[in-house]
Parts: sequence; C-alpha cells; structure tokens
Amino acid sequence: MFTTTGSRGLYKAPLSKGLLLVLNGLTVMLTLLPQYQDMFIYNLQAITHQHQVWRLICGRFVCLDVKDSFCSSLLIYNFRIFERRFGTRKFASFLLGTWCLSALVDLLLAQAVLYLFDYEVEEVSAGLLAPVFALFVPFYLSVPRMPVTQVLGLIHITNKSLVYIVGLQLLTSSPFMWLLALSGLISGGLYHSNVLWLQKIVFVPAWVSRIGRFVLEPIFSSSQPSDETPLGMGATLDIQRQQRMDLLDQQLLLAQYNEARRNTSHQPQAGLLQWTRLFPSLRHRGQNRPPMQPHPQAQTHQSTQSPLLENSAVAEEQVARLVEMGFSRIDALEALRASNNDINLATNFLLQH
Repeated sequence: MFTTTGSRGLYKAPLSKGLLLVLNGLTVMLTLLPQYQDMFIYNLQAITHQHQVWRLICGRFVCLDVKDSFCSSLLIYNFRIFERRFGTRKFASFLLGTWCLSALVDLLLAQAVLYLFDYEVEEVSAGLLAPVFALFVPFYLSVPRMPVTQVLGLIHITNKSLVYIVGLQLLTSSPFMWLLALSGLISGGLYHSNVLWLQKIVFVPAWVSRIGRFVLEPIFSSSQPSDETPLGMGATLDIQRQQRMDLLDQQLLLAQYNEARRNTSHQPQAGLLQWTRLFPSLRHRGQNRPPMQPHPQAQTHQSTQSPLLENSAVAEEQVARLVEMGFSRIDALEALRASNNDINLATNFLLQH
C-alpha cells in the first residue's frame, strides 16, 4: 500500500526507523505498565493553570492509544521519502521545528475555542501527532499525483489516496484530534514556507547531526533492498517506475518489429507485427469502397506488376511524407505496409521506435 511513493523498506531512513522502533516500543511498555501513563498525558489545562511545562515534552512524544500509534507509524513509514530526499538532518529539523511550533499553536487554538465557544479543552491525544500531520504539507506539495484507477467512473484513486485515508482515520480517532491536526498543518505550512526565517531559527545543529551519524545511524541503518533496482528516491520515483515500464513495453515491441522484418523477406504479405490480427478492421479496409476502373492504356502495364509493387505505388505519397519527417524509406515502407497505408498509424509506430 505504501510502496508507490518510494523504495521499499527503510533504506537511507535511519531517523524514521528509530522513531518507529522507539515510539512504538514505549507505547507497548506504557500499555503493559499503566501506572506510568499519567506522566505522558497531554493535559493542556495542567500546562496553563498548574504550569506543568514538562507535559509539553512527555505528552507530545509517546502515544498512549495503540490505534493512534499504529496509524501514525504507517504515516511515518510513508513519509520516510522526505528523509531520503532532503537528508536526515533537514528531515529532523522539519520535525523539530514543527514540534516546537505546534506546541505554541496547540495552546493558542485551545484559547480560541475557549473564547469562541466558551469550552475549555482539557486533554488531547498524546504522541508525536502534530509533526506527523505537518508532514502532509510537503506530501501534498511535493509528491506527484499518479492516477491508479477509478471507482464508478467518478472517484479517482491515486497513489496518494490511501495515505489520506490513513490520515482521516487518525483524525477521527478522538474528539479533539482535529485540534492537533490543524495545529500540525499550520506549523507545517509555516515551517515549509520558511515564514520569519523559521528554518534558520529552529533547526538541528551540525554537531548534533554528526553525533547522531556516528552513534545512532549504525544502530538504525538498513541495507539496500536487493530485489529492487536503485532508480533514485523521493517524489520522482513514481515517474521513473512508469518510465521503466514504458521502456520494457517499447523493447518488447521493438523485438517483435525486428522479428517481423526478418520474416518479411520470406513472407512479405505477413505485414509488420501482424497488425491485421491486432486490428481486424484493417484487414477489410477498403472493401466497402466502389471498385476503381483502371485506365485502358495502363491496364496492360498494371497487370504485369506484383502485389508488392502495387502497394508501394499506392503508398508513394505517404512514403515521401514520412521520409520528409526524417524516417528512412525502408522503415516508412514497412510501417505503411503493416498499417495498410494508414499514415497516422504508421507515424505513431515510427515515433515510438
């Protein structure tokens, strides 16, 4: 489901792998040890009224709900393409920047709800949820939209649809998840747009990146998948895979084309690629036309010509047009003979090869 936007596995994504292992491991531990869950509750009222600022760190790091942890892990696994595309340090800077910004936006949105609706938001879902929602901003702007199929001819399914469905599932998991989602989208948009030079203010220092490269990267690094050709990474991988499929199709058609040319010397009437079998309508092309009466002076001369020369004479004008386009005369004759002198079909085939 999540292999359409990047190479399979966690190759060149040590930070994403570390987040998946550490965060899910802590979630499982807190599930088995519920007496420690109170330390990781994201209580906005306790932060504002009781000044428990430490909850901004603990409450926004580990998920206490297994379903939230599962959905956020799927999204982190999918968004690992940004770590490959931008590098681990820039990806970590984006997570750090949106994590800090969303903490402020959470409090502002809670105050806005209190002012507009006279309702005090006390507790919201815990975990690294706001930065995960923030990653939807570069995902929407950077990853190309590749159509996959249609449902009932109206609903278009793309390579990004399932990612949005998982995000919607995470959005509807708790009553105030919308607040974290809105906070993440706002912080992601601000940091991605570099408003007020946020990318130069909140970032991972180079010395921290070097320490992580030598200490943590050997632990969380993954080997390159052996069953996949390294074609590149990031948002253009879908286009590259589509180009590789088109190249394979062209190579297959070219092999059939060469085989047909080799057989032409023995069976010239067989035609190129046996198009009459692929397009049966071409076999009977021209049967409904009224028969043309040959000129009396040229009847004797035409009766001495073979069918091959007759077809060549009929297509001479089309051959000249194809030669003017830059194709060789032999290829033009083969394509026109195969397409029953249809200039459009012959041109399309020659352009593809």
